[in-house]
Amino acid sequence: MKKNLLTVLILALVMVNIVLTAVMMFSVMSTNKKTAKLVNNIATVLNLEWTEPGEDSTENASISLADTAVYNITGSMTIPLAMDENGKQGYIVFDVSLSMNKKDKDYKKYSETMAERESLVKDVITSVVTSHTQAECRNNFEGLKEEILEAIQNLFGSKFIFDVGLSGVKYS
Repeated sequence: MKKNLLTVLILALVMVNIVLTAVMMFSVMSTNKKTAKLVNNIATVLNLEWTEPGEDSTENASISLADTAVYNITGSMTIPLAMDENGKQGYIVFDVSLSMNKKDKDYKKYSETMAERESLVKDVITSVVTSHTQAECRNNFEGLKEEILEAIQNLFGSKFIFDVGLSGVKYS
């Protein structure tokens, strides 16, 4: 009799354990779904912040090397930088190359006369770079290149130039 009573008690406890485990699983699963949805929303918001409004992140990636023409600005550019907080003025020296999309509608219009417009391009580059200190240029070099690209695209009123290459960069 004691053995049967003990077996019934164990069976009842096992059944209670199964019921409580099922209840816990359902409550945890709904919370887990809500957490997964929140994480997805946060990831979506962060992804939106990484690209600027109206910017097509695949635009430059879709231009093949065969469809790219490169125009090298003649001579190295030596540009005075803005004075830092200590009143010290630095200089930056670099070579510039412009990557142009051969399939763009404005490529034929501007590519043949790039040599004639080189001084305008140099002026735009100089005006962008002189507004930065040496520390700003070193810390955010990619941002500087993006500013130069945007200013050149505004100069031409077209996005046939899709990349700016700065090489041989030296600071003094």
